[in-house]
Amino acid sequence: MSAASDMAHCRDAIRTGSHSFHAASRLLPRAVRDPALALYAFCRLADDAVDEVADKAPAVLALRDRLDMAFAGRPGNAPADRAFARVIEDFDMPRALPEALLEGLAWDAQGRTYTNLSALRGYGARVASAVGAMMCVLMRVRDGDALARACDLGVAMQLTNIARDIGEDARAGRLYLPTDWFVEAGIDPDAFLRDPQPTPEIRAMTRRLLAEARRLYHRSEAGVRALPLSARPGILAARHVYDGIGGQVRRHGFDSITRRAHTSSAQKLGWIGRSVIQAGLISVVPRSPVLHARPLEEVAFLVAAASDPRPARDGWGEDLMGVFAQLAAQDRRMDKDGLHPM
Repeated sequence: MSAASDMAHCRDAIRTGSHSFHAASRLLPRAVRDPALALYAFCRLADDAVDEVADKAPAVLALRDRLDMAFAGRPGNAPADRAFARVIEDFDMPRALPEALLEGLAWDAQGRTYTNLSALRGYGARVASAVGAMMCVLMRVRDGDALARACDLGVAMQLTNIARDIGEDARAGRLYLPTDWFVEAGIDPDAFLRDPQPTPEIRAMTRRLLAEARRLYHRSEAGVRALPLSARPGILAARHVYDGIGGQVRRHGFDSITRRAHTSSAQKLGWIGRSVIQAGLISVVPRSPVLHARPLEEVAFLVAAASDPRPARDGWGEDLMGVFAQLAAQDRRMDKDGLHPM
């Protein structure tokens, strides 16, 4: 298949699978938009490969193998894999960034829960901020301050997604809200999963999650000025479209259990228009000192990896290998016990 055919497949995958990202990507310059769509298609399909199957351990291990092949220049026979391999080569993509995403998916496969907000930010760093850091690489931006703000945006988006999907996740047996919040509220998390209801306590947790997301959305805006002029409207559009989802949850009284927040095409167009205007004003307003704020502790490893494309293995790399070893052991146990579907 040709590179053009592979890209067409990636565009179609994003157009049907992620309306919010597709809307925002239309404002990116073509030199960034096409590799961004290839990147996002690989990441989105990777997420779906794990999320949509009951047996998650082998799905994550298969993704690890696909990533190995892509970085070796021998991608699997799939359009998203081939397109992503071209992105790796063209942009000198640090391997630690997609590996961080894979680690987050592995945590999902393990059914991991998060004891506090910091732990949840660590999860968001992997499944969302890693993508934000990779987007900076596609824009040829490796400045540490810009990367830190891109990672703020990634965590904010993931917290918004979690707030929107509390009911859907609970009915699937998944819990992302920090467990120490349940302790504070005197609620048994297992009881909530058995019968998820939008009680005042759960609504308060949703409000708290979206307040943290909004704080990080505001921090992220300071980094837009460090991006290429032509890329600013698209990144701002992503910020406003995802924050708009949180706004819908607020309008529903922070009930994301009996209803799921949706945004309309008209709303997206409004946020896109706002982003174009805001991007034009950024160059004439004073630079915000927030640009130089220290990165969140949970994303610092991503900032370091994206700032320096040379391969590095540290304690985080050892943790990643440990997660894969645990998944492989889990997979072997299921084979031994005959629990894998035939």
